[in-house]
Amino acid sequence: MWIALESEEQLTAVQSQSFEQPVVIFKHSTRCSTSSMIKSRLERSDAPEGIAFYYLDLIRYRSVSNRVAEMFGVEHESPQVLLIRDGKCVYDESHMAIRMEELAEIS
Repeated sequence: MWIALESEEQLTAVQSQSFEQPVVIFKHSTRCSTSSMIKSRLERSDAPEGIAFYYLDLIRYRSVSNRVAEMFGVEHESPQVLLIRDGKCVYDESHMAIRMEELAEIS
């Protein structure tokens, strides 16, 4: 399900991809138990067809995480999901409010 997001150049490609299909970016802190629980919840859910799911380890790739916040005008939180469509963040949510069902409805 996950495609690793590891560079700012890749983030630019993800933004371009969002013109072809919706893209979800999941910002995950490997040091946070809530983040681990939400990642597990997402992985146990049925992912909607036609959405690309990117995983960002924000501890390891802090500069990419900062660029996500800049590029899409969304204040950093962790865990956090962003739904990108047509180059813009059309939805973001954090912590316990992250649910696959909501991503499916909005996409």
